[in-house]
Amino acid sequence: MTGFISQESIDEVTLKADIVSIIEEYVPLTQRGADWWGCCPFHNEKTPSFSVSPEKKFYYCFGCHAKGTVFNFVMNIEKLSYPESIEFLAKKTGVTLAYTESKGQKEDKDAKLKNEYKELYKRVSVTFHYLLMQTEAGKFALDYIKKRGITEETLERFKLGYTPADKFWLKKFLLKKNYTEDFLNNSGLFSKRYTDISFFIDRLMFPIFDRSGEVVAFGGRFLRGDSSKSPKYLNSGDLIHYKKGNILYAFNFAKASIREKKKVIFCEGYMDCIAYHQCGHTNAVAPLGTALTEEQVSLIKPFVEEVLLSFDSDGAGQNATKKAIFMCRKHGLTVKVIRLQGGKDPAEIMLNFGKKVLTDAVNNAILDNDYLLSRLIEIYPKNTPEGKAKASLEFFAYIDSLQSDVQKDACLDQLSRTYGIDQEAVKKDYINRDQLYKHISKNKSISQHNQQSVGQLRITAELRAVLTAITDSAELFEKMRESISVDDIEDSLAKKMFIIMEECYKSSSFSIGTILNRCDSQQERDIIIQSVQEFSQHTEQSVLDSICLIRLNSLKRKRSSLLERIASLQGSSLEEDKMQLRNVLAQKIDMDRQIASLKG
Repeated sequence: MTGFISQESIDEVTLKADIVSIIEEYVPLTQRGADWWGCCPFHNEKTPSFSVSPEKKFYYCFGCHAKGTVFNFVMNIEKLSYPESIEFLAKKTGVTLAYTESKGQKEDKDAKLKNEYKELYKRVSVTFHYLLMQTEAGKFALDYIKKRGITEETLERFKLGYTPADKFWLKKFLLKKNYTEDFLNNSGLFSKRYTDISFFIDRLMFPIFDRSGEVVAFGGRFLRGDSSKSPKYLNSGDLIHYKKGNILYAFNFAKASIREKKKVIFCEGYMDCIAYHQCGHTNAVAPLGTALTEEQVSLIKPFVEEVLLSFDSDGAGQNATKKAIFMCRKHGLTVKVIRLQGGKDPAEIMLNFGKKVLTDAVNNAILDNDYLLSRLIEIYPKNTPEGKAKASLEFFAYIDSLQSDVQKDACLDQLSRTYGIDQEAVKKDYINRDQLYKHISKNKSISQHNQQSVGQLRITAELRAVLTAITDSAELFEKMRESISVDDIEDSLAKKMFIIMEECYKSSSFSIGTILNRCDSQQERDIIIQSVQEFSQHTEQSVLDSICLIRLNSLKRKRSSLLERIASLQGSSLEEDKMQLRNVLAQKIDMDRQIASLKG
């Protein structure tokens, strides 16, 4: 774009845009006489009251009174501005837009540059896709992705690609296509420090599309070599034509399904999203290497009533789920959480168990309040006053995110029943929650002051065990995270350290430096520095011993909870309680076996 769209161009788009064909992409229409009719996409109805007149190039809804031209329709259905709607329809109708300066406004150089970079990314994406699908160099990457269960049809749809192992190849290739050195150096495709070297080298490539289907960025997956020297995923940073917090992966493919179902699935990453689509859940999208943002929620909000969350079951994933719940609820959306078998991700489930298992998980998603309470029960015991108080305060934050007083009241009652607390006491604490938060904050400050006066935090055996995995390489921590989760850890600081390490690992930035940067206090940083010195000769066996200690302590705590459950069920004459008792006894036997195995 170089200014304002000329009136001649607007007239040409108006002439060539068939309003019936455009609207039929969103709404099934049936011809009655000269006009076409369907159910209005702008409000819920069962009897069609939405009419489209091809002669007048106009639509009108007799129910909600929505009306306008094809531009108005696209603006409302796609949530675009007027100029964006013209550009959107120009692409569909094959009209080349002309721009003119108006009202003394200077040429929009940024907009012109954005379009030039989009064109570059489109051409590079086509090249990467060819290298994956048609060349010997890309065969190993193609074999890898097919072994993950991805079909050729899916590969073609998402335009996956491969970037060569020759780190100088792309720059040489593009210079031959008459791109300038300066233009390429600022494209995001090359190292900022060494501008002849590609940013993505020897990787499986995932093109990232904007809402209109144009390639604007890339994600690249590591496939071979020394994994300790290269992050698993590399993602394009923010560019003049791309802001990762404003775009959702696969939204261009998913928006029709999202609009139809009025539901969206938020999942962890590229492969999970692609797996959902291949299994028929084409309303799946993913944030781009970041936590879900307000802008991304705002992007889908006009189209949906319900959000389903499908993030990893590890500590970082659970934190992401909790934050996403609060964010979506504040936007007035219903939220459910998809729980996957054995904590595996959607891509693994599709490959190992098939489409039906993944579909069952989606259909059996639980409401966010049930999910949060089940998590709180795992953290805070139901049989202690302290556990009840802490769980209540944490759940109050969720209740605050709800928009309906009826929902808030129902959730307070659910909290009361779950933890066996008097309803009036729960509601009284909720009313006085601000004072309770201040009281806890004050006590926490006093506690921190006392800790500082002692001079050092207490290093428990569990904390020491977690710290054995801190190195400049992610390999040792990877062994730990494969065997334990944050739920297995009781010590609060050890739990915090594990989550920090997990977040660094998942963001492909695992190093002592990044871990230190995420710590809240100097004392925490001192503990890490001390542990690095102490465990300077980290061995695999030391990490395995630490894993064993944490798992053993976790199993012992769970066994204690089972014994309490057994005691509460024994003596009951109810058939349901007898069945539960048999199940709990079976769990205890299995847990005793695991404990004996760990003890050797």
